[in-house]
Amino acid sequence: MIIDTKELQKKVIENKENHGFNTTDIKFELLCLYGEVNELFQAYLKHDKDNIDEELADVAIFLLGISEMLGSDLGADIVAKMEINEKRFYKNGVKSLED
Repeated sequence: MIIDTKELQKKVIENKENHGFNTTDIKFELLCLYGEVNELFQAYLKHDKDNIDEELADVAIFLLGISEMLGSDLGADIVAKMEINEKRFYKNGVKSLED
């Protein structure tokens, strides 16, 4: 299944608007994202698979919402970054200066 991330971004913002959540304060959303990443970390430490899946979704939802608020296309940005990463050289997991 291919996911239309731009459509998901719009749905995330629509849901936020429908529930009276923030749709303009990027700093606040980044702090909330940080909180969700912490919740994911805590679920991981507890080996709580169901909660891990839910927290992964929460992290993705916040990323999608922030992307929409910034006028970005997260899906396109991910694809572009993956193309950059494929061309990079790494040695033992560390970025190399070689090209």
